[in-house]
Amino acid sequence: MNYVLLIGGMALITWLIRATVFVLGERLVFAPLVRTALGFVPVTVLTAIIVPMAVSPHGAGAELSWRNPQLVGALAAVAVSALTRRPLLTIAVGLAVFFVWQGIVLKSW
Repeated sequence: MNYVLLIGGMALITWLIRATVFVLGERLVFAPLVRTALGFVPVTVLTAIIVPMAVSPHGAGAELSWRNPQLVGALAAVAVSALTRRPLLTIAVGLAVFFVWQGIVLKSW
């Protein structure tokens, strides 16, 4: 029963926040500093999700070695993103490096 109340409470709070922004619409004005900070939210959330998965894919501590295909793929994606600033190419190269590294490089060792 506690889980049901917890999930219901989280759903209600999420709905209230979204409904408030939707109902108030353009009458809700954020300060320029807040608008700038909100622009960084997607990047920081994505980073907070991806970095732990790449650094510690098995959840048992950091695996900072060439035998970690998630880390190698992520580093390749970071390099491509820094050089090209093209999201689709970044995703494609990161995935390709991950699968090649996992399927070919690690299988031969």
